[in-house]
Amino acid sequence: MNILEDLLQREVFPALGCTEPIAVALTASTAAAEIEGEPEEIRITVDPGVYKNGLAVVVPNTGGEKGNLVAGVLGSLIRRPDLRMEVLSAVRPEMIGRARELIKSRRAAITYDPDCTDLRIEVLVSAGTETARAVVEHGHTNLVLLEKNGEVVFQQEASGGMPEAQAYRSALEACTVSDLIDLVEAMGPEHYDTVQRGVEMNLRASEAGRGLKRVGYYVSRLVEKGFLLDDVVTSSKVLAASATDARMAGLSVPVMSSGGSGNQGIVAILVPYNVGRYFDVDEKRILRSIALSHLMNSYIKCFTGDLSPLCGCAIAAGVGAAVAVVYQLEGRDLERITLAVNSLISDLGGMLCDGAKGGCALKVVSSTDSAIRAAYMALNGHGIRETEGFVGATAEETIRNLSRIGRIGMSRVDATMLEIMKAKMV
Repeated sequence: MNILEDLLQREVFPALGCTEPIAVALTASTAAAEIEGEPEEIRITVDPGVYKNGLAVVVPNTGGEKGNLVAGVLGSLIRRPDLRMEVLSAVRPEMIGRARELIKSRRAAITYDPDCTDLRIEVLVSAGTETARAVVEHGHTNLVLLEKNGEVVFQQEASGGMPEAQAYRSALEACTVSDLIDLVEAMGPEHYDTVQRGVEMNLRASEAGRGLKRVGYYVSRLVEKGFLLDDVVTSSKVLAASATDARMAGLSVPVMSSGGSGNQGIVAILVPYNVGRYFDVDEKRILRSIALSHLMNSYIKCFTGDLSPLCGCAIAAGVGAAVAVVYQLEGRDLERITLAVNSLISDLGGMLCDGAKGGCALKVVSSTDSAIRAAYMALNGHGIRETEGFVGATAEETIRNLSRIGRIGMSRVDATMLEIMKAKMV
């Protein structure tokens, strides 16, 4: 098993729009492709995290429509699972009107299972006497079951309670940070190519987002007004925020994700890329650092969960970016890497995830700022140590402590936020 290769294939992929609505659309498209006629009824059930993340975000190519439900209905009308997480690129204008009809007549509906604690999407599609059901679990694209008219078409084998295709996650969870560095230092040419494609894709998204008067625009205006310096920290914040602005506005531009999340991919890729270029770091070393950023992001999510109550851009991708910057300049210095991890998590460890929306760009700015600051402090031998707060003596211990806070201490947070968010939409 090559953990890095598996991760790059399964968690680092192009995504058009917010990841959760796209995943719902892809699951619906997978089910609908099994039946002959146009779907007449669509029933979607998701976990609370997917429901929350896709509740209020703009869906690409829809003229401003929002949410998981419209994305799922459109996916069922497109019926192109081969398009993967770019399935919504196939939306046609007439589909939008049809989706609205199905939703208004209540022939399409979505609900969430409050007892589900891991990522799960189930879509049941019917047309006449035909039905099809698709189930995705443990990952946005990880299909575990596909049925047609009650008969199993595909079912993924499980290994130790985890679908076989996700076995690399168990191996990743057992790693240390040093092990992850070993993986990137053994990268092959195809891995460099994948990482490079992600850089190019996310730079294009950032360029598209600069035309919007949103967070990235106003951060750049702070430079013009003299409130911020025109330095690598600010340019990194503008770069990352602009790409996030583009995604959250529903622009039809894909980004390369990390850990299955587009916004996390923006932070994990663009921050170390921009810092590395600023300090004239060797190009291959920059790409290795970004691969390490991807690994750290997914490693943390092995403990916190794919859709934690905590903001993944902060406590996963932000950590990945900070570690990448330290690696660029100091290599395998585990003491400094631990300081960077501890400082960022101590700073942003309580940042909540209240779903995908335009405000995510603000969190991306905070994550970028904290990642570079934590890395700089660590490079100079300073940072938060185990005597302070909930951080540990090693990066691995700090991550496990954070996981306990997210999974146990904040077990009611998602439910509470969902109650507030749903009440606003009545």
